[in-house]
Amino acid sequence: MFESNTNLKLHNEMLQDISNEYDKTSGEFIYDATRPAAIKFEKAYKDLDIVVDMFDLENLTGQELEKRIRQRTGQTRKEATFSNGIVRVKGNGIVSINDLFETEGGIQFRPIETITIVGEGFVNIQCTIAGTIGNVPSNQIRYIPITIAGITEVTNLEPTKDGFEAESDKELLQRYYERIQTPATSGNKAHYKNWAKEVLGVGDAKVFPLWNGDNTVKVVVIDANKQPASVELVETVQNYIDPNISGLGKGEAPIGAFCTIASALGKEVNIGFTAVKDSAYTNEQILDNVRSKIVQYFKDIAFVEDYVSYAIIGSLILQSEGVQDYSSLTVNGGTSNITIENEEVAVLGEVVISG
Repeated sequence: MFESNTNLKLHNEMLQDISNEYDKTSGEFIYDATRPAAIKFEKAYKDLDIVVDMFDLENLTGQELEKRIRQRTGQTRKEATFSNGIVRVKGNGIVSINDLFETEGGIQFRPIETITIVGEGFVNIQCTIAGTIGNVPSNQIRYIPITIAGITEVTNLEPTKDGFEAESDKELLQRYYERIQTPATSGNKAHYKNWAKEVLGVGDAKVFPLWNGDNTVKVVVIDANKQPASVELVETVQNYIDPNISGLGKGEAPIGAFCTIASALGKEVNIGFTAVKDSAYTNEQILDNVRSKIVQYFKDIAFVEDYVSYAIIGSLILQSEGVQDYSSLTVNGGTSNITIENEEVAVLGEVVISG
């Protein structure tokens, strides 16, 4: 806004305001005496630009953004969460909360309970690092980095889940805009959506009023990774808004409102195509790059678009490193868009690359 106020411009304006009866040429007293002030004024205008920019939330990042939003609405940034799961442990001994289990890649998990194992048992675990890094596939937690007396084997029969990254500036700002642009009052639709999205791990929500008769509300949620929510996350949201679907006002929902929380259903999308590959990349690298592009696309359209675009899938394949060209693209066996129903979210299934 004030970038045009350079020290040269300001100095010239100052000299113009001084009577011409004085010598204002460079090197004379008037010129040299006013020059430092012009330089200081330029810096002041630059600082003023920064202050003005701070009135626009979109110019803020990090703690400054969070602080301003908290002051205006009371909203705070959602923190990263720790992935959790269950491991099967074999042997005869005691597993305690001080022990560790580990994947081949070095991702560590800690028991959240002390339990005696006789032959075989199951132990609840939590990743030692917050975020999506702790969401590992089944049969990946197979190592015991520090010996546990009597324990000989460990594995996770199911994937670990519910590890989410901290809310980004973009996500926090979006939630702020939703709050101020769709005012939540007296248990309206916006109120239920806001309540759901206040829960750690919830990425978005859809609200269906009167879905099962008078005084009923259904809220369908997806997790922060824009995938179907886990049973545990659904239960957490349920307890926050209307415990046991009782309508007793023991949660955020008003008395008399029976609110049911459900996870979105995953609509599996399978992709196949023939590729002209860059020899500098391995098949695994190309597959990972394609999957990464498409997963991000699915995140971007979750609860926003009602279809997966065949054309966009093709463009994303071309953008993937290692793919020089492609042909014979099929999405769920066809060559058309894939419809996503109102309570569904796209989930990437199998990606088959020929060539």
